[in-house]
Amino acid sequence: MSDYQAFRVDLADKIAHVQINRPEKVNAMNADFWREIIEVFQWVDATDAVRVVVLSGAGKHFSSGIDLMLLASVGAQLGKDVGRNADALRRKILELQASINAVDNCRKPVLAAIQGYCLGGAIDLISACDMRYASVDAQFSIKEVDMGMAADVGTLQRLPRIIGDGMMRELAFTGRTIDGEEAARIGLVNRVYTDHEALLAGVMQLAGEIAAKSPIAIRGTKEMIRYMRDHRVDDGLEYIATWNAAMLQSEDLRLAMAAHMTKQKPEFAD
Repeated sequence: MSDYQAFRVDLADKIAHVQINRPEKVNAMNADFWREIIEVFQWVDATDAVRVVVLSGAGKHFSSGIDLMLLASVGAQLGKDVGRNADALRRKILELQASINAVDNCRKPVLAAIQGYCLGGAIDLISACDMRYASVDAQFSIKEVDMGMAADVGTLQRLPRIIGDGMMRELAFTGRTIDGEEAARIGLVNRVYTDHEALLAGVMQLAGEIAAKSPIAIRGTKEMIRYMRDHRVDDGLEYIATWNAAMLQSEDLRLAMAAHMTKQKPEFAD
């Protein structure tokens, strides 16, 4: 692991804890964040010792969203030509999208632990995670509409599959803030915890349960779930048949079956 400016990354018990580490700036997503998150998740993907990721924010808040200084710097680079400005902005938006895509495309399950502010770009980020958990004090808001723009880094594309189209439209059109309890009711988060300490403990426990499973089985399960977002049922059935034709030959299957029959805990290779 390298030293990061916007993140702290730790690996223990097969769990990578990826923490946004700018608490003095409310974990705002600056230029370092957008560059480094790709590097972090490339490392996660390439490191067999990592079975699952917990994504959190240092301090009182998960993240206040995109750093306004970053937006200002992008605006300062624009000139007088509308066409060239549009081309530059499009390339910048696609660059930011690629950073969030790195989380979505990760082969390992990513669990978000959210406390305090989760605003704007932070909604894009958690929408790309596999599961989301929150403390009761969490505050979620799609803030882009209040900035005079449409969210453009993944919220409007991913969130309808998580909370449904109608609720996504309500939150996107109004920009209103919801707390952890409402987030759980609408399905944005799986579970709510009483405070930040309980949140991290609970999510780490869940991550540990996942890390103890066969990495081959977890990898295949996540790949099939992701594939089905954009394909028909028969496409998905064809894909899993081809995938498992290879993966069912893994030693993990024999170990899991033997452990189940003897009521013992299996130990899988990375």
